[in-house]
Order: sequence, then C-alpha cells, then structure tokens
Amino acid sequence: MTRALMVQGTGSNVGKSVLVAGLCRAARRRGLSVAPFKPQNMSNNAAVTADGGEIGRAQALQAKAAGLARHTDMNPVLLKPESEVGSQVVVQGKRIATVKARDYAKLKPTLMTAVQESFERLKAAHDLVLVEGAGSPAEINLRAGDIANMGFARAAEVPVVLVGDIDRGGVIAQVVGTQAVIDPADAALVQGFLINRFRGDPSLFDDGYAAIEARTGWRGFGVVPWFGEAWKLPAEDALDIATPSRSAGLHVVCLRLSRIANFDDLDPLGQEPGVRLTMLGAGQPLPGDTDVVIIPGSKSTRADMAFLRAQGWDVDLAAHVRRGGHVLGICGGYQMLGHAVTDPEGIEGPPGACDGLGLLDVSTEMTGDKRLTEVEALHVASGCTISGYEMHKGQTRGPDCARPFSQIAGADEGACSADGRIAGSYLHGMFRDDGFRRAWLAGFGVEASDVSYDQSVEDTLDALADHLERYVDVDGLLALAR
Repeated sequence: MTRALMVQGTGSNVGKSVLVAGLCRAARRRGLSVAPFKPQNMSNNAAVTADGGEIGRAQALQAKAAGLARHTDMNPVLLKPESEVGSQVVVQGKRIATVKARDYAKLKPTLMTAVQESFERLKAAHDLVLVEGAGSPAEINLRAGDIANMGFARAAEVPVVLVGDIDRGGVIAQVVGTQAVIDPADAALVQGFLINRFRGDPSLFDDGYAAIEARTGWRGFGVVPWFGEAWKLPAEDALDIATPSRSAGLHVVCLRLSRIANFDDLDPLGQEPGVRLTMLGAGQPLPGDTDVVIIPGSKSTRADMAFLRAQGWDVDLAAHVRRGGHVLGICGGYQMLGHAVTDPEGIEGPPGACDGLGLLDVSTEMTGDKRLTEVEALHVASGCTISGYEMHKGQTRGPDCARPFSQIAGADEGACSADGRIAGSYLHGMFRDDGFRRAWLAGFGVEASDVSYDQSVEDTLDALADHLERYVDVDGLLALAR
C-alpha cells in the first residue's frame, strides 16, 4: 500500500524543496519507487513535462532525484505571478485563468479535486509519495480553503514533518510558535521536526533542540548543517540565485528582471571556471567590463521592459553595443530586443503595446496559444545541436528572423543582427547542453570545462543524500509515512 509523508516549513524558503529532493534520492537508493508532489506552488521558474504541461522547477529537480520523468501530477496547481497582485493559474499543466490574489481565495476550494486526483494517481503508481508544502501552516489567515499545507494534509490524512531554518534566526520560536497558532487537529498531524541550515558544530544547538522537543512534544529528526553545494542545483526562487565569486573570465551579466522566469538557464554558465557571471540587481549600472549581456525570460514582457528602462539599463545596453559588446535575449528577453511588443488581447496584463530596445529588427505580438515542448535544435552559427525547451506565448517576426539563431525540424527559430553580436531565441535550457555551451564559449575565445552539467546535478543530488544520511534519521523519517 502506497505511503506518503509531507514536509512543511515554518516559513517560505526554509529549504523544503532541497530537503525533499535529498529524501527522494535517499528513498530511491533504498529501492523504493518514490514520487515528489507539491499540491500548490508559486514560481515563474517552470519546467516542461513529458505530458505536455509545466510544473515548478523544484518538482522537476525532485523528479530527477527520484529517477522519474517530469509529470504534471507532481505539481497540479502552479501559480505564476504576472503582477504585484495577480497570477496565472496553471492546473495540471494547463493555464485556466489569471486572477488577483483576493479572487484566488475564492477559486482555491474548487482546485482541491484536481489536487487529490493527481495525488491519487501518484500513489497508485509508486511506493512512496513525498509531499512538499508551500509557505507555512502558521499563516492561519490562509487556512480556510487551504490546499497547500494542512488543508491538504487533513484531506489526504498525510503525516507532517515541520522544517525550521536556523540560519535566519529564532528557530525555536519558529517551531514552537507554529504549534501554538495552528489548529490542534492540524498540530496532531505533525510527527516531528527538522532544523535546517546550521552553520558550525550542530552539537552547539543541543539545548535548543531539547527545548523544542520538550515544549512541543514533537520528535526531532536531526539538525542539518549548511549544504555548501546547494548552489549547483537549479533554484526555484530568484532570491536563491547564487553564483561563484570570480575576478576574471568572460564577464557575462544577466539582468535580474522583476518578473524573471526560468532563470536557471544561467546555472551551467555559473559553473564554468572561465566565466564570471553577474546577476545584476535593480539600481545597479551595467559594469563597463561586461562582455555579454543576457536578457532572460520574463513572465510579463511589457512590465519588465518598463522595469528595465526604470533602471537605466536601456541606456547602458546601447552604450554596451556601441563598444562592441554582445547581447543574447532568451524568450521574453528576445521579445524585448525588438522594436515593439503588442498585446491586443491582454494576455500578460492590460491590453496595449510598448516599445522594445530596437536592437533587433523584429516585433512581437502576444497570442493566447502557449508553446510548451522539449526540442532538438541546430545552432546555425556553430552547427551544434541544442537540447532545450520552449515555453512561451507570442509570435516574433521581422527581417532579422532571416538570420535565425537556430533551426528546429528545418524551421527557422530566433533572430540575429547582421554583425552577429545581437541574438534572440525562444530556446530555454540551451546552456545545459554541454556541446552547445562549449561551442558558444569558444566563440568568445573561452575554453569550457569538461564537466557535464547534467552529471554535475546528479553528483550534487548524491552528495545531498549523503549529507542527509549523515545528519538526519532518514529511516525514522520514512517510517512515519503512511
């Protein structure tokens, strides 16, 4: 009979996603068929699934840890913020609506059916389902109609382990306070806790650990020290983007847009010793020694075009191009490189249009159809194949499309300027392809490492599982599942 265990957190970004990935790998090592599941996720960093939909990047990583193909059942409700107050709602891989936060509260109860359907399908196909919560059960103002934390746990009768993050401080209050504010029936589902991200000697927290056990009556399953290799894993939250600090190498600068999407496109470059990757934040000018600027994907192209201008980056980019610099736009970033982006139907916000950067002789019109597919492309400039994926709305056309970035099944894709220094493409994940990444870097005179990015992720997942086995009672945790 399939068992399930849910990992919830005392707050957002306490490390639940990485812990679940490590537990998936640990369970798989024990010969279990294990599947990840997150009832509701909020992220603009998504992955294309084998069944033609999309899920949060964290669940894609967890699927990899479990040795499974990505499936929409692993994340049946995905919220993709398009503005400060509204999000696109994706259910079982397909967009059903764009709603404001206050209206989503009314929609939530209707989504539980889809959540339970997906959960039951995973249970029927696997020995163990590891469930990740969202945010915190302590947000009791969101408890009514909840499908992400205790609302789901109660409905599915799944035991819960609570994770606290000691790195942000106050972890005793995090865990004890959560028990104090949640409903007693919800608290009864919590079977224990984990303390995550401890820096230094874990034994120094022995007294605090004992105090949590004494005050809550919950069993502690371990204190997890800081996992220093976590930066090598794809991050789901833009706040978690981490790059090694280097003083030399090809200087690649990525603009950290306000609605940045699929930013893990840059992860493989960050692991190249010959690359100095800078994630440029709001208010920061483009460094004068920049070699290549990458404008990444965006969940709302026109809104991020306005954000880009507000930082003065349009002026910086113009100067960068005058100096002979290179620019690569990916997906929404590609759309921004053109003359204009029009959205007559209001696909990504209010109907309207905006001027682009004018660095490519193309224009984009937003359309309701969304392309979600994994692809094999041919990079025109190098002749290398690219294994990547497309996840976009809109059609981009113009004279520069006659110089395509790549070809997919014989059809032209993307655009390049006449001198080749400005390029745009809808291909996500291009730098994960080791052959293409080497060829692209060689074009700048940089010798790439011989490291396989995919193997690097696999090795890091193994190291993560080893880390948990060393500091956590993994067998005890898995024994909680029912």
